[in-house]
Amino acid sequence: MAKYNENENTSNNINLIGFGTEIHGDVACGGDLRIDGTLVGNINAKGKVVIGETGRIKGEITCKNTDVSGTVDGKIMVSELLSLKSTARVIGDMSTNRLAIEPGSKFTGYCDMKAEEVTASSQKPFTPTKETEKKG
Repeated sequence: MAKYNENENTSNNINLIGFGTEIHGDVACGGDLRIDGTLVGNINAKGKVVIGETGRIKGEITCKNTDVSGTVDGKIMVSELLSLKSTARVIGDMSTNRLAIEPGSKFTGYCDMKAEEVTASSQKPFTPTKETEKKG
């Protein structure tokens, strides 16, 4: 009989789709997800999605962070960091806040990097220096 623990933190769940496994359908998870097999469908994860070198995705990915070492054919939407490793192959548009691309990775599509919001308190006021006063 399985023991259920109410205080267990479900945000640290790590889900694995292993090499040789093929899934047709959408996947939603509250934790992290690693794919070394094949998924035909969309992914919606609250954590990090790791696509191993043997991993293949045909569908959209929506998550917090992503490391791609395998193949993705579809749109990738990442709220924080999208990392394309040297063996990554992406066909589709990417939307992310931060992007890291290793030499050797390939992608075909449009990349939209969201600009961080600039608040009035983060902007420094312009103060003229002697150099700018001479030019003006």
